[in-house]
Amino acid sequence: MQATPAIPGTYWQWRGQSIYYLQAGKQQAGQPPLLLIHGFGASTDHWRKNIAVLKQDFEVWAIDLIGFGRSAKPDWVYSGDLWREQLHDFLVEVIGQPVVLAGNSLGGYAALCVAAQHPELAKGLVLLNSAGPFSDNTETKLPTKNNSLQKFTRDLVRSFLLQPWVSFLLFQYVRQRSMIRKTLKQVYLDHSAVTNQLVEDIYRPSRDRGAAKVFASVFKTPSGEKVDVLLKQLKCPLLLLWGEGDPWMNTRQRAVKFRQHYPHSSEAYLQAGHCPHDEVPEQVNERLQSWVFSISEES
Repeated sequence: MQATPAIPGTYWQWRGQSIYYLQAGKQQAGQPPLLLIHGFGASTDHWRKNIAVLKQDFEVWAIDLIGFGRSAKPDWVYSGDLWREQLHDFLVEVIGQPVVLAGNSLGGYAALCVAAQHPELAKGLVLLNSAGPFSDNTETKLPTKNNSLQKFTRDLVRSFLLQPWVSFLLFQYVRQRSMIRKTLKQVYLDHSAVTNQLVEDIYRPSRDRGAAKVFASVFKTPSGEKVDVLLKQLKCPLLLLWGEGDPWMNTRQRAVKFRQHYPHSSEAYLQAGHCPHDEVPEQVNERLQSWVFSISEES
């Protein structure tokens, strides 16, 4: 698969930390800008195939969440609230106008937090295999008689992983290029999309100072606002794009819960895994473009 060249970016200072972002394309009359937000362990690089096409019709922005990519990795407590505040300030201080937010996985949850809690900044919201817990966590719940054992096991594993030396050793293991490739092949249906470039894009930030502590913070991250609560606050149009081959979530079951709490959403299922924007970019770009055009005409 042919490599997609990177688009050079720049840095913004936020709370004394350097935050990497990039901008491509020019603002089009009647069309809102797009802000693309990556998932856990990824970066703006993960949107290369999308930006290359979307910039022809939109002003496109992408940002590395603090703790990831080329952004700083301070020894902070990482949470949905932190990334929501980062995105809010970026929208206000750098972009300066409402946008359509599009996020994958963790980035989807962060985008939902912004759109729901700062509705004045969101013209629309696109979620691609978005992460985040519901109040009724039935997606992963075992039969009642096993709930106590499940909780005990989960708490035991979590307390073990909270040990600094354990999380450090685990980080050193999972950040190996061979393990990154293996993990990607588990979450991509099309293994030809797991290129050397993709592996390197994920491996490179793992060498940065502070990367191991960011990884460790995942196991002690405070639980953020539940997705159903956020959906009740949401006011903008919502597009759900599901890579239905995702082994990390039951997309059909999860989609039902989104529709229950936000029945006027649009949705599409794609033959892809956890990262449909990178695995089937042509399909994602086409659906995202046509949907943004449609909501722009309605507004």
